[in-house]
Amino acid sequence: MKRRILPTLIFTLFSFLFFTWSCSKLDTTSLGAEVLPVVDNVNTFADTLNILTTQGVFNPDTTALARTGNFVFGYNNDPLFGTTRAGIYFQMKPTFFPFYFGAYNDTLNGFGAGLDSVVLCLSYKGFYGDSSTPLHVEVREVTDAGFRDSVYNTRNVNYQPVTGQILGTADINVARLGDIVHYTNGKDSSFNQVRINLSAPVWKAFLYSCDTLNTGPFRHAFKSDSTYRNAFNGLAVTFTQGSLGNELIYTSLSDVSSKLEVHFRRRNNGKVDTIYNALVLNSDKFGTVYNNSSAVANYIQRNRPGLPNGNQEIFLQTSPGTFANLSIPALSTMPNRIIHRAELIVTQIPEIPQSPFFKSPSFLYLDLQDSITPNKWKPIYHDLNPTATYDPDFLNPLAIPFYPSSNVGIDYLYFGCYKKNKPDQFGNPVDYYNMNITRYVQDIVTLHHFNYKMRLYAPNKLIYPQYSPAYIAFGNSLAFGRVKVGGGGNTNGYKMMLRVVYSKL
Repeated sequence: MKRRILPTLIFTLFSFLFFTWSCSKLDTTSLGAEVLPVVDNVNTFADTLNILTTQGVFNPDTTALARTGNFVFGYNNDPLFGTTRAGIYFQMKPTFFPFYFGAYNDTLNGFGAGLDSVVLCLSYKGFYGDSSTPLHVEVREVTDAGFRDSVYNTRNVNYQPVTGQILGTADINVARLGDIVHYTNGKDSSFNQVRINLSAPVWKAFLYSCDTLNTGPFRHAFKSDSTYRNAFNGLAVTFTQGSLGNELIYTSLSDVSSKLEVHFRRRNNGKVDTIYNALVLNSDKFGTVYNNSSAVANYIQRNRPGLPNGNQEIFLQTSPGTFANLSIPALSTMPNRIIHRAELIVTQIPEIPQSPFFKSPSFLYLDLQDSITPNKWKPIYHDLNPTATYDPDFLNPLAIPFYPSSNVGIDYLYFGCYKKNKPDQFGNPVDYYNMNITRYVQDIVTLHHFNYKMRLYAPNKLIYPQYSPAYIAFGNSLAFGRVKVGGGGNTNGYKMMLRVVYSKL
């Protein structure tokens, strides 16, 4: 009896280890950390599958910004990707209605001593391009009545309202925006702020006469939101044609440092003091943000000299941008096997000389062409976040979302898609991206799921209009970044490919 115990224990232990090892080979949970078996060409193999690629362009690009996003203005001249012109359009409003300058009844009681200056202030959030030359911008009055009535509309990057007279200009030196600026007789200061003096005398007089208690012709303009919008459509900050500047500047219009300061003189105990009131976007004097309270738009115009066909080279430009069409026919005939990892490899083709000003996008994104809804796209299955439950086909809208929920989102460490750097075969530094699509490929080879065509791009926002009109935030700033990558037919060492590590069954 005792003689049988040892063989039985050995058999049980062997069976347990074999079962555990077998299950671990099927478990791809840790693939995002690239914990992979060694490719020994006995038990584990690696293949690279060819990808058919073509160049695409979003025309039109329907990207739109929320009022709390980072807006962009300026001019950019890229020797490879062409020019970009960007302008922002917005309404700055009083923090309360009926609005008046200074304290209540200052105007009626003669305490108001007159207008001093009007300054447009924009928070500074960063730049893209060459900051060695100041950017010359101009502020104009928006004359388009349709813009002021758009507070409940979301405008995309193609929308540009009509503007009128120039209210002020400025040369913006990005390198100096971090300096502390003192104003209001040294009582106030700011930094990381663009300040543009609006010097047009007629417009300044108009704005000051809007005081609810003023006796001027526009005295009721600040009485309510509706009367204000009927008197004043908004402001535009645009690049000046012929400027030497070569940068895009980013601002948050809803930031507390973005405001329209109206500086005026006020008698106080027999003395004249200078103070200011501010008009702001989307918030009250306590900083509370109100959705749809001010009209905004960000117009961006791209002028590209030409795009490749996508076989040897592909141009990927952040929204409003370009994309690549991908298809991998070999996936449809791949035998059933254990997929340890399947990753799309995208490699930058170096520009010689390499421009220090025009960076690659921080992230690329990959989705699938919807075979059910023509000319629509849907998220890739499983691999955006393997711990999230989502259904790209949206078969049960009441129970399962079509995209990982906002509190979960994309698992960037698992899915990849973020920019990395390495030397190429010639020692040149290049950026590259790896996108983990292991679970999607496993479904194709094991469950015979459909082999979809794919789209590769660098979005600022994602949208799947067949499911929802809402935009989904993504990691790239608007108009920030572009990269030339190898296509599926590249013969110079930068070929786009799908690398598959697998074991045979």
